[in-house]
Amino acid sequence: MANSKVFTGADGSITLSATQGTEGEKAQAVITDFEMLTVGRVQNVRVEVFSDVKPYHEIGQRYATELRPGNVTIRGTIGRAHVNGAMLRLLLGEAADGRPANSWAQPSFNITLLAENPAFPGVRNTLTLNEVKIEGWSYAMPEDDFVMESVSFQALYLTVGDEG
Repeated sequence: MANSKVFTGADGSITLSATQGTEGEKAQAVITDFEMLTVGRVQNVRVEVFSDVKPYHEIGQRYATELRPGNVTIRGTIGRAHVNGAMLRLLLGEAADGRPANSWAQPSFNITLLAENPAFPGVRNTLTLNEVKIEGWSYAMPEDDFVMESVSFQALYLTVGDEG
């Protein structure tokens, strides 16, 4: 049965997990050192999925005859008020400690977004972004508001699950 309940940001949580291989090991070190299994103090989480749909137009026809699926891109952003260097380390890996002598592995990890309404136990939506890499990091220090960091990321693929 498909979920038909609504959620707010207060119903959500974000967890991180490492992927397999060297890039996953680099991410696991950051997740462990900064106790980032559950990511807190976040807002404005956004996930976007784009499919490069290509229309086929025949000569003499104004409307497309066929739509062909193309490349799929998964990207998003997360705003975070707890600035402690963890997200920057997930972007830069060992380069966060200074300029490395050689090339380095960029950490790769999974992000799980869970929305569960406490008024309806067992009704939840789970979105898992797999093999995520952070592509951008920004830091904002406004005069009279909270200091925030923001990361943009891309994921290799995603899985979704509805319960209830």
